[in-house]
Amino acid sequence: MSVNLHTEVCRLLSIQYPVFQAGLAGGPGTAALTAAVSAAGGFGTLGAAYLAPEQLRAAIREIRAATDRPFGVNLFVPQANAAKGRTELPAEEERRILSLIDRVRADLGLEPADRLPDEPRTIDFGEQMAVLLEERVPAVGTTFGVLPAEYRKEAADRGMKVITMVTTVDEAEEAQRQGADLLVAQGAEAGGHRGTFDVGRYPGGANVGTFALVPQVVDRVRIPVIAAGGVMDGRGLAAALLLGAQGVQLGTRFLTSLEAGTAPAYREALKTSKETDTEVTTAFSGRPARGVDNAFMRMWRESGLAALPFPLQNALTREIRTAAAAQGRAEYLSLWSGQGLRQLGNGEPAGEIVRRIAAEAENALRGTNS
Repeated sequence: MSVNLHTEVCRLLSIQYPVFQAGLAGGPGTAALTAAVSAAGGFGTLGAAYLAPEQLRAAIREIRAATDRPFGVNLFVPQANAAKGRTELPAEEERRILSLIDRVRADLGLEPADRLPDEPRTIDFGEQMAVLLEERVPAVGTTFGVLPAEYRKEAADRGMKVITMVTTVDEAEEAQRQGADLLVAQGAEAGGHRGTFDVGRYPGGANVGTFALVPQVVDRVRIPVIAAGGVMDGRGLAAALLLGAQGVQLGTRFLTSLEAGTAPAYREALKTSKETDTEVTTAFSGRPARGVDNAFMRMWRESGLAALPFPLQNALTREIRTAAAAQGRAEYLSLWSGQGLRQLGNGEPAGEIVRRIAAEAENALRGTNS
């Protein structure tokens, strides 16, 4: 059996190893992490969903100052059903939400919330895309849907590749029809936000396991597929290649890397958790996402309350998450994580992780245990 890891995506993106780093938006995914993964021969991705245009441009230039290797930037596609303003709720339900939130805020020393969020603080997608196009980043990745049509030709004209995260075969076929160059097939094991296009149809996100999803997607599309969800080492890369994928994307594995911006309390929670400790929740953002179960998730679950529509719920919990990170209070943090927690490292350089995964995959495909 050939052990050549230089797959089609390596040729398409001019990278050495088919090892992709997930964007890890919201803190863990730093420019330094992106650059380190790319410099080692993998494909680093900057999770830029929450970055204002000037922050995004600065991060791109920081990556380019650190490496001349290709990298990508991942954005959240605007949602047709996303809340644009205050959601009108029955007075009793609003009171119950505020009561729960204020208990947590009091525990963190924050003032009570006066009311539910009126307008979510969102970053303009068009302004973000303008930066990516001006900077001619090698690839733009999207979560929650396909890159809108008005940007696809401009991206192609600049030689930018379009990477779309999908969670079902139907989404994969739709992304291919709309011009995606590569797909990330996100299995249920993956940490962070589910990439599901239509959460109205799948309120908890489509949660098909990686080993079931990847071969079905590969069989139905012509473009390269990258497997994501539960991959933590070279055995996962080898398995993904045998299933027909052209590479793997890892997020959780990089959360404890040297260059990640993961808060200390977050890192500690990951180190003390195991594969049965994660749940999919809408409690923090209003969209389904997998993370280590904690006090805030349990409080919300036990309350029976429905989360506010994305991104209002994200606005509702933002100050709580910020204060919890500053105070080292993991019980109130969004501890996004996949299910491979027992395979986490502890502070290794990201480049070392990339090279080790590649070497392990080569050994696994040779049928050795070395």
